[in-house]
Amino acid sequence: MMDGANSTERRPLWLLLSGALIGVVLAAWGLLTTDPAVAGLPSEAVARVNGTLLLAEDYRRLVEGLESDLRQPVTDEMKRRVVDRMIDEELLVQRGVELGLVGSDRRVRADITSAMIRSVVVEAEDEQPTEEELARFHAEEGAFFTQPGRLRVRQVFFRVRRGADDAQVAAKAEQARARLVAGESLASVRKALGDSEVSPVPDASLPPAKLREYIGPTALRRVMELEVGEISAPVRSGTGYHVFDLLEREEARIPAFEEIRDQVRNEWVRRAGDRALRAYLDELRDRAQVDPSDAMP
Repeated sequence: MMDGANSTERRPLWLLLSGALIGVVLAAWGLLTTDPAVAGLPSEAVARVNGTLLLAEDYRRLVEGLESDLRQPVTDEMKRRVVDRMIDEELLVQRGVELGLVGSDRRVRADITSAMIRSVVVEAEDEQPTEEELARFHAEEGAFFTQPGRLRVRQVFFRVRRGADDAQVAAKAEQARARLVAGESLASVRKALGDSEVSPVPDASLPPAKLREYIGPTALRRVMELEVGEISAPVRSGTGYHVFDLLEREEARIPAFEEIRDQVRNEWVRRAGDRALRAYLDELRDRAQVDPSDAMP
């Protein structure tokens, strides 16, 4: 966005291209000062380039966007440059088609593909589902909307350093477990026997997938087996031994429709777009002659 003080310096690049072709500039000037009917153009067009109409709707949208960027009304000169830009763009597009870029340039093909997908999906996403449809979708797709359980766990960690006696570290971890089971605080046991953790487990309820990032898959499997308040036996991981204390467990659940209505609607809309795109592609295939090779390279 631009503010008033620097608006001139920050104008889009195309506004600074004052060296446009004289003929194009004159044509643009004539378009803006001549009645479209007199110029032989339909009222909904601002120019014709090799038979292709440049629509007034697109012109107005560009002018409105420019006004929004500048935060001030655009001048007649700027309006002429908008038309100039539209003409230049259409000339470049037409020349690109002549040169075969649509078929040979991967970026051009990707841009066209993306634009086509957006045009199909956006139309489908404009459809407004009813509350009954959303509620039914929520009920039918319960597995999708299920929120994973959460775990709040603390640990005492014992690092197995290179060349260290694994059995001695395991015995130390067993000693720590015994002291925890006897009722000693985890903080004091950790201070007396434990090692520092590279990535300490947050004192918060975490989804299993997030907890896995801190303790690894092997340790997570053991934590998932614990009851709340249970102290685990020492668990060997790739870096050492862990003794866990499971403080809280929230089971997986499906939130009520009212809790996640917006999420349900967004997913309904996304899938409507996917269905529309699939149907459109199937229709294109039915109308086309497609001969895939039986032998894949």
